[in-house]
Amino acid sequence: MRYYPRPMGKLINELSKLPGVGPKTAQRLAFFILGRNKGEVNELARALLDARENIRYCSVCNNLTEEETCNFCSSLERDRSLICVVESPKDVIAMEKTGEYNGLYHVLHGSISPMDGVGPDDIRIKNLIPRLKEGVDEVIVATDPNAEGDVTAMYLAKLLKPLGVKVTRIAHGLPVGGDLEYADEVTLSKALEGRREL
Repeated sequence: MRYYPRPMGKLINELSKLPGVGPKTAQRLAFFILGRNKGEVNELARALLDARENIRYCSVCNNLTEEETCNFCSSLERDRSLICVVESPKDVIAMEKTGEYNGLYHVLHGSISPMDGVGPDDIRIKNLIPRLKEGVDEVIVATDPNAEGDVTAMYLAKLLKPLGVKVTRIAHGLPVGGDLEYADEVTLSKALEGRREL
């Protein structure tokens, strides 16, 4: 027996594919959407399509942007001697919220995970190396404090140190096994201050 009309069932099914959204939350969201007027629903649909069609990766650091390069890479006010390497664009936002960091970023879009078959060539490390020739003094590795983040940090240290650049890792003021994006600004700020050389 079908509980919902076909279009609503499809909406619930699609919403339940979102991370952290189970069947009950998807149902709640579907009822909420159906309770909105057509103009609001059209705005939501347009926002989804607009984001999907117009957001791309920065040609320099791999962060999300509408332009060829992101706001950080194109800013003349950022400290170009520092590059902070993070796993995802969400981590860039978390670092920016601290207000303590004013350098550039490099987004890997993942971490090395041999158990999952993810090696160095599967994440965006290659385009980091040419950036180091542009007056970079320090690379801050801000990968998550878990096994994959540690493996990625150690790989980057072994790769970058012979190139004469200082490689540091943010301090472990963050909970081990936690994700950078969920840390509060004070914890992230302290972790950034207490970084150490690898």
